[in-house]
Amino acid sequence: MASGSDKTVGTSSVISLDTQKRLVCIEYPAVVKNVGNMLTTLGGEEGVSKIYADPSKRLELYFRPKDPYCHPVCANRFPSTNMLLRVKKKTRKRKAGMSDAQQETPREVKFEMEIVGIVGSTFKFQGMSDFQYLAMHTGHNGEHISMYDKTLLWKLETEEFFTKDVPLFIPPPIFSRLDTPVDYYYRPDIQHREGYNTPQLSSENLIGLSRARRPHNAIFVNFEDADVPDKPLEAAVNNWAKHSSHPNDKRLEAEVRKLFEARPVWSKNAIKANVDTHPDKLKWLLPCMAYYMITGPWRSLWVRVGYDPRKDPKAKQYQVLDFRIRCGLKYGYSELPVKAKRSTYNYSLPITVKKNAPQVVSVQDLTQGMSIHAPSKKLNARKQREYAYVFREGTLPPYRQMFYQLCDLDVESLQKIIHRNDGSETVCTERDGWCLPKSNDDLRDAMSHMIKQTARSQRPALFSTESKETADKEQLNYESGEEEEEEEEYQPSDGSENEMETEILDYM
Repeated sequence: MASGSDKTVGTSSVISLDTQKRLVCIEYPAVVKNVGNMLTTLGGEEGVSKIYADPSKRLELYFRPKDPYCHPVCANRFPSTNMLLRVKKKTRKRKAGMSDAQQETPREVKFEMEIVGIVGSTFKFQGMSDFQYLAMHTGHNGEHISMYDKTLLWKLETEEFFTKDVPLFIPPPIFSRLDTPVDYYYRPDIQHREGYNTPQLSSENLIGLSRARRPHNAIFVNFEDADVPDKPLEAAVNNWAKHSSHPNDKRLEAEVRKLFEARPVWSKNAIKANVDTHPDKLKWLLPCMAYYMITGPWRSLWVRVGYDPRKDPKAKQYQVLDFRIRCGLKYGYSELPVKAKRSTYNYSLPITVKKNAPQVVSVQDLTQGMSIHAPSKKLNARKQREYAYVFREGTLPPYRQMFYQLCDLDVESLQKIIHRNDGSETVCTERDGWCLPKSNDDLRDAMSHMIKQTARSQRPALFSTESKETADKEQLNYESGEEEEEEEEYQPSDGSENEMETEILDYM
């Protein structure tokens, strides 16, 4: 860095700029008297670094950092092009014993300037603080009594501390989901036609009295139902005709129809991976060609109208497998480089997550089947698309819970398990379909072993504590098909309903 004394022209100076030093500015909404205490309210340097590394998070400020019931005030991050300038003023002191005439002469003042760095990001606290609720209760005489010593562990306590009666104190994590004022537009009163009578309140229509039914007209079939539909609902056909005015919609209809001709049962993820269209288009198109299975070995799948997989033994290859990655110390590892769809440990309060600006969806996006979330890199490669619904050895699933169709398990050893009883299928059961009993258990065991081997090759540190004897024993049990009942307590699931319920809500 250069100082003002290097090159001086009148009252100007030339200062060099170091573009490599990037700084972050925090506009702290208080008078800072102690920098250490100020950093504590922001979570320390480590907390600020974590927030800065994640663009989706907002910086949290706790005015009472030692109070777990303190609700934070949050700051948004903004890009900036500022500079931090350090200015030093140096004044030469007068020497002792100088005469009055000498002291009247102006003292020599010198300024030194230095650009510390460029401020590329600025955190600004623009929102209001959430409502604060202190841990206290009101006594019989009306006085407020603190509950912090009764609800917080400051030191090791005896059993008496946990068994004594304490007033109920369960405040919510936040009181307001928004920290900035917004205009709330109230919905006008509904104008009903003459003669309309308000329905009686009951458990069926207590919520959403004025909500219109989604006009997608899908047909839902249970495993116990005697027959399957041989044609779609007329309302579904009319609804698709109303939303398929663009020529690309006819092309999409032909592509989806061709998929169902080649394979009568599909998952929605597999269809989306094989056609390029907006998701809303499939909501209108699928009810015209298929019905939705709710229970049984084909649950959460779309089946071509007129086709009954319960009467065709070849349909066992289209059955669904609810697979969940086994993760825990009992399996030799506690973490995997596979993200979970949702986790209570990674939950973030709504006010602490930065909300992206809404993207405008044009009519052209919907009519031409263009995705509004198209990534910068093209993901049109077949293998990248199949990654969402096809299982292959040597790769890790995208999520810890996946719904695979048996025909999409692209591993020869897994297909041998599926087709062990080819030609001898006699009955189709709700749990195992046309496969042998506990075939899903065998598939899960084999897939879990493959995933563990793949994870071990990619992240050896996760398995550093596992002994070689344990690994050899596991390999021997897998190859021989034997299990130790004491170590293996896995109970196969009858099928997760989280995705199925979400898809049903799109049509009800």
